Amino acid sequence: MTAALPPEAAGKPVEIWFTDEARVGQQGTITRVWAKRGSRPRAARDRRYEWAYLFGAICPERSTGAAIIMPEVNIEAMDEHLAEISRRVSVGAIALLEHFPYGCPYPELAK
Repeated sequence: MTAALPPEAAGKPVEIWFTDEARVGQQGTITRVWAKRGSRPRAARDRRYEWAYLFGAICPERSTGAAIIMPEVNIEAMDEHLAEISRRVSVGAIALLEHFPYGCPYPELAK
C-alpha cells in the first residue's frame, strides 16, 4: 500500500478510512380508500417528498469518524465530506479513503 503513495508521503503515518453515503427520507404514502371490490376509485395521493443525504467515514484503527448531512448530492457536497474527513485525520498523517466496492451511484462524482 505504501508503495503507491507519492515520494513526499514517505515516512508519514497512513490512516485507512472507509466511506459511504446513503439517502434517507420519505416519499408519498400509499393511499387506501374503501371501495366496492373490482372498482377503481379515484384517490388523492401525497406526491411530495423530502430526502437528505448522509455522508460518513470511519477510521477503525483510531475509532473515529466524520459525517455530514446534505440536502443533495453534488460536487460541493462531496468536497464538504472530504473537508470534514480531513479535519479528523491526525496531524501529519495521510488518509487513504476506501469507498465501498459497489461503485459510485453518482457518475458525475466518479470523474
